[in-house]
Amino acid sequence: MLQKYQGIVLCTLKYNDKSNIVRIFTQQGGQQSFLVPATRSRKAAVSAVLFQPLSLVEFEADYRPKSGLHPIREARAWYPLLSLPFHPYKSGIALFLAEFLYRALNEETENTPLFYFLTHSVRWLDASEGSCANFHLVFLMRLSRFLGLYPNTEHYQEGALFDLLNATFTTATPTHGCFLPPDESARVRSLLRMRYETMHLFAMNRTERNRCLDIICRYYRLHLPDFPELKSIDVLKELFT
Repeated sequence: MLQKYQGIVLCTLKYNDKSNIVRIFTQQGGQQSFLVPATRSRKAAVSAVLFQPLSLVEFEADYRPKSGLHPIREARAWYPLLSLPFHPYKSGIALFLAEFLYRALNEETENTPLFYFLTHSVRWLDASEGSCANFHLVFLMRLSRFLGLYPNTEHYQEGALFDLLNATFTTATPTHGCFLPPDESARVRSLLRMRYETMHLFAMNRTERNRCLDIICRYYRLHLPDFPELKSIDVLKELFT
């Protein structure tokens, strides 16, 4: 049965000599697996070039619920990206965030608010002409709200600790050991206040930014079952000074 989709490309995996599996977060059904031809020929009915990390595509696929692999019959760019695939910093961010989302969004369920957040974020990054050094940090903190992991800031005060396990700020030292000291907890509070439009106002050097990224990834690993170390994180850490 042919169905039409709009989605965000997360990753491409080799299936066999003739086909690849593309994982796409769709508006209609969450993260799903689709089959595309492995060839990069311009004459191919479905061009593999369309399926780059975080590309926004619209396509028609043969829905096969029993196999879970849906062959794509036609595809085109839904929102052509003008800078993200070609800008060295933006493409590095896209590679990392696509891998992150592939690991974090593993349920095949419709989530329209999340889909709109993702598409808005991709389009914002593509159109941005200013510094995007903090974009991935803001994105991951805002993503946590859609996954039910957004920290509770109600009890924050100067000198508080951030309890990573219980996702809250506290003045009492947790006995489980999974918490941040006051200076890093204050940094988490600052991250929660950032928006794409204001993130350039929060100055950080590479060491500080990478430490924030390590903390965020640790936080997600504590709350998402089987969330792995990400291969693309080392590349991202080298991008910004």
